[in-house]
Amino acid sequence: MSLLQTLKNDQMRMIPEKYKSIPVSEMEERIREIKNKFGEKLLIPGHHYQKDEIIQFADITGDSLQLAQASAENRKAEHIVFCGVHFMAETADMLTANHQKVYLPDMRAGCSMADMADIKQTERAWEKLQKIFGDTIIPLTYVNSTAAIKAFVGKNGGATVTSSNAKEIVKWALSQKERILFLPDQHLGRNTAFDLDISLEKMAVWDQNTEKLEYEGEDNLKVLLWKGHCSVHEKFTVKNIEYIRTSKPDMSILVHPECTHEVVVKSDYAGSTKYIIDMLEKAPAGSKWAIGTEMNLVNRLIQAHPDKEVISLNPYMCPCLTMNRIDLAHLLWSLEELDQNGTGVNQIIVGEDVTRNAVKALDRMLSIR
Repeated sequence: MSLLQTLKNDQMRMIPEKYKSIPVSEMEERIREIKNKFGEKLLIPGHHYQKDEIIQFADITGDSLQLAQASAENRKAEHIVFCGVHFMAETADMLTANHQKVYLPDMRAGCSMADMADIKQTERAWEKLQKIFGDTIIPLTYVNSTAAIKAFVGKNGGATVTSSNAKEIVKWALSQKERILFLPDQHLGRNTAFDLDISLEKMAVWDQNTEKLEYEGEDNLKVLLWKGHCSVHEKFTVKNIEYIRTSKPDMSILVHPECTHEVVVKSDYAGSTKYIIDMLEKAPAGSKWAIGTEMNLVNRLIQAHPDKEVISLNPYMCPCLTMNRIDLAHLLWSLEELDQNGTGVNQIIVGEDVTRNAVKALDRMLSIR
C-alpha cells in the first residue's frame, strides 16, 4: 500500500490533540512505565534514522530488514510498535507469527522512494518490457519497497536485495536471465551494476510516467532501472565532495550507495548503513570522515566517536522527514492505546496473497550465497 492509499484509508487514526501539550519529561516517564508493564510482550524496533528521542526507547536498532527479522525471531513479543516507516512495518508483519501484531505509531511515516514504484505502473511496465525483450528479464527490488512490489517480484521469479548484498543478488539474477529490472532505486541499481563491471551504456532507465526507456548507449541492455530515488541521499552532490577535497584534503568521504553514481565514484568509500557504522567503529582515533547519509545517523556517529572528526558531507542536509514523523507523542499514544485497550493504533496488516509472494522474494534473497 502506498502512502497516498494509506492516507485515504478511513481506518487510519490521527493523534489526539492532548498529546501535543504533554511535557517531554512526562511523556518519557509514561513510556517507561508502559514498557516495564508489558515486559517481553512488547517490542519496540527503532530504525537507524530515527531521532534520539525514539532510539532511547528502542529495544533493538538496525536497518529495515534486520529489524523485521529480529521481530520475527522474538516470538515472546505479542505487540511490535515499529518505529520506522510503512514498508518496514509491512515487512515485519509479513515475517512475524499470527499471534504477533505490528503497529506504526504514525501512518504518515512513509517512504517517497518506495512510493515511486506503484504496483499498477509496475505491472504495465512489465508487460511492455516483456514485449520489447521477451522472457529475458528477472525483476529485483530493494527491500525499501512496498509489500505489493515485493510480491510482484516474488511472483515473477525475482528476489529482494539490501544495500549490503546487492552485488551477490544481481550476480545471481544475471545468471538466471539475460537482463534485470531493478526497482525502485535507480542509484543503488546503477552503482551495484557498475561495481560488477557492467558499463553505463548497457543500462537504461524506465520512466514510469512516460512509460519509455531512457538510454544513450547500445541496444544490448543488461540493466533496466526504475526511475526512483531516495530524496535524502540524492541531496548529496559532487559540489559537496569538491568542497571537502579543497577545504579538508585529508578527510575520507564515505557515502551510501543510494547516492547518485557521480557522487559514489568520487567518494573514497560507499556502502550500506551497517558498512558505514562498521567503518567508523574500525577507524583509528584522529581519522577524519565526511559521511553521506541520513542526518540523524550522522549526528549519532558524531556523538559515538568523539576521538574522530566526523561531519555530514552536506552540512545543510535535513533528516528524513517521513521517518521523523515518529516522535515521542506518537510513540506514547500508540503505547497508551495498547495499555488501555489491548490493541495499538494503526495496525499494519498485509493480505495473505501479497504476503505469500513477497516472502518468496525475501526467501529467495536469503537462500543466495
